Amino acid sequence: MRTRTLHVVAALVAAVLAGPLAACGGPGEADTENFTVGLLLPNRVTPRWEQSDRPLVEERLKALCGGCTLEYANAENDAARQRDQMTSMITKGVRVLVLAAADSKALRSPIEEARRAGVPVVAYDRLAEGPISGFVSFDGAKVGRLQGEALLKAMRERGRGSGVVMLNGDPSSANAGWFRRGALTTLVGGGAEIAESYATAGWSPERAHADMSAALAALGADRIDGVLAVNDAIAAGALSAFRRAGVADPPPITGQDADLAAVRRIVRGEQYMTVYKPFEKEAAAASAMAVALGRGAGAGTVATTTLDSATRAGIPSILLTPRAVTAGDIRRTLVDTGVYTVAQICLPSLRAACERLGITR
Repeated sequence: MRTRTLHVVAALVAAVLAGPLAACGGPGEADTENFTVGLLLPNRVTPRWEQSDRPLVEERLKALCGGCTLEYANAENDAARQRDQMTSMITKGVRVLVLAAADSKALRSPIEEARRAGVPVVAYDRLAEGPISGFVSFDGAKVGRLQGEALLKAMRERGRGSGVVMLNGDPSSANAGWFRRGALTTLVGGGAEIAESYATAGWSPERAHADMSAALAALGADRIDGVLAVNDAIAAGALSAFRRAGVADPPPITGQDADLAAVRRIVRGEQYMTVYKPFEKEAAAASAMAVALGRGAGAGTVATTTLDSATRAGIPSILLTPRAVTAGDIRRTLVDTGVYTVAQICLPSLRAACERLGITR
């Protein structure tokens, strides 16, 4: 795989915005220039999908093509529902589908259906099987490595041992395995012992609570020195299990997505870190790729790398760079860049902690 930096990605996407693809609605060109893009998101459990991705893709698409429209559907963690949603959008005549798959394997059949109908599919955030035309996401191995590195550091700083429980995310998602492989490389290489490992179905906090409770019952709290929670929703479930078990000082817990609730947990000292993924860049890249495909230019005109799936080699892809966020990074990474305001993070009960961390400066 060849990769380039996030700056190059941003420049290429900017070039798409400024170049011929940005023009739309010329005389006699409505059929070519203006069309409908279908956006299919996987669930509402993870806050980012409805709060960030949906409005950002809609905004970006309008910036690229004022005459293009967006058809939207959420699968509610149901692959069969998402399959029906895809079929419906194809029937309605969407030109391109942007798909964050509820199940990376189960959606192969409707992706093949889309291909037969001449509708290209951009896999968004999650790599999907089948004849997808392009892929836009963050480097999943890097996400896992950032989590593993942060967890090892926290365990050392707190004088913990080496026992790690992994809560890996939904086994139907290709991303879950991608994150896990990246984390394992760092954890095992750093001397950690994987005491228990769970595939947390549905990316659900409730399932994570049950998995973490099972680990506590099997190991005892004293043998759990760190928790590799793959995202912030799962981190919340893990933390609730420690509270339910009466553990006053839970071990360091990782996360991903920089959900506002997770950032507040980091300020409180309840969660050690999260991984920030600038969703606006992902939405911009996916929208640029969708418009390129819709106008017949091909995903390769905006792709910056290639990636192989289980069913296809050399998929034109854009892989963006994630960033680790611990308590000391919140101001610089999330406030100064406009992701959240101080008022959003620093509730009255957190004001003193925010001042200690330099967030309110």
